[in-house]
Amino acid sequence: MNYLELAKGIEEYTRTFRRELHMYPELSGQEFETQKKIMRELDKLGIPYRKVGTTSLVATLKGGKPGKTVALRGDIDALPVKEESGVEFASKTEGVMHACGHDAHTAMLLSAAKLLNDRKDDIKGEVRFFFQEAEETFSGAEKIIADGGMDGVDAAFGMHGMPHLKVGEASIESGYRMAGCDTIYLKFEGVSGHGSMPHMSKDSIHAAAQFTTELQSIITKQNDAQDPLVLSVGRFHGGTKANIIAKYTELDISMRYFTPEARKVAHDGIRRLAKSIADLWEIKVEVEIEESALSLYNDPDLTELARTSFTKVAGEDGLQHVPKMMGSEDMPYYFQKAPGVYALMGYRNDDIEAIYFPHHEKFKIDEEYMKYGVALHVQFAMDFLNRE
Repeated sequence: MNYLELAKGIEEYTRTFRRELHMYPELSGQEFETQKKIMRELDKLGIPYRKVGTTSLVATLKGGKPGKTVALRGDIDALPVKEESGVEFASKTEGVMHACGHDAHTAMLLSAAKLLNDRKDDIKGEVRFFFQEAEETFSGAEKIIADGGMDGVDAAFGMHGMPHLKVGEASIESGYRMAGCDTIYLKFEGVSGHGSMPHMSKDSIHAAAQFTTELQSIITKQNDAQDPLVLSVGRFHGGTKANIIAKYTELDISMRYFTPEARKVAHDGIRRLAKSIADLWEIKVEVEIEESALSLYNDPDLTELARTSFTKVAGEDGLQHVPKMMGSEDMPYYFQKAPGVYALMGYRNDDIEAIYFPHHEKFKIDEEYMKYGVALHVQFAMDFLNRE
C-alpha cells in the first residue's frame, strides 16, 4: 500500500484544517475551541474519542483483527508570539501564534486517523490518537497518562517539523535525541545593613555572585565531558538600593541534560556549592529544583522500524542525520510507559522563507511536508501492528 499517494489524495483536507487551526491559535491549557474543532472532525469520521486532561482528546480506532496497541501523538497548543510570518491565513488572535508548528502536527495526525479509519478492517490491533494539550508547558502528556491514555499501549510514536531538513527528509535516530530540562531556584539570605559598614552585615549579593562564577565548574570538573550538560543563570536579582547591603538575592537557573547521571551530578553539585558558599559567609540559602521535562530517548528497535517505515514513504535518500538537540519536549513521559520513537521531519523551503526555527515570529512551514508526516504516521502504525 502506497500511503504517500493516499496522503496526497487528502492534501486539501490536511491543509484546510491546518490553516483553520493556524488562524485561531490557543495557548497551553486553553485549547477549548481547538478541541471542539478536532471533535467535529472525529464525529464526521465516526471515530470514537474521550476528553482527557483539560483540553486533550484520546481517539481510538479498533481494527478488524486482534493485536497490539500503538499510540500516535500530535500536540495542539500555540505560543504567546505576535505573528510576522506574512501568510494569508495568519493568526487572528492578537499576540498568539502557532509558532512551533503544532497546527500542522494536529492536522497530520487527524489526516492519518482519516486514512486509517478507511482501512480499519485491515488493522491488526488498535491505534490511539493523542491530540495533546500543553506541550509547551510540559504538562499535557502527563495528563493523558494520568487519565489512562497509555494503559495497554505497546509502542508510542510522535514527530516534529524542523528547518534543518528539507521537505521529504527526516531524521529518525536511536538513543538520546532531545535534552531534559529542569529549572533551579536559589535564594540567598544574609543580613542587611548600611553600605558604609559591610562588616556589620552579611552580603547576599556577594555570595550569589561567587556561586554564579563557580557554577560552570560543576560542568568542567564534576561531569563527564562526553555527557552534555548546560547550566544557564537566566535571572539574578538582589538588593534594593546602592547603599543598602542586600539581605536577599535570588537566582533562576535553566539546566539541560541527557542522562540521569549528568542530571544527578548537576543537582548534587548545585546543592553542595550553594551550601558551601552560604556556610563560608555565614548566611542561609534555599535550593528548589523544579523538574520540567525528561530527556527523550528513542528505543533502538522501534527506531529501526520507523526508519524502514520512512523509506517506504520517501525512499532511503530522505533519511538524514541531525545531531541531538538541547531543546526539550514532553513526549518522553509516554516513553516511560512504553517504548517509543520520535521523528524529526523537514519543512524547509528557502524559496518561500520556510527557514525559521520554532518559536520565531516569522515561523512558517512548507505545507508540502505534511503529506510525508501523514503517511509516516500511517505506515509506522501499520508496520508495528503487523510485525510478528
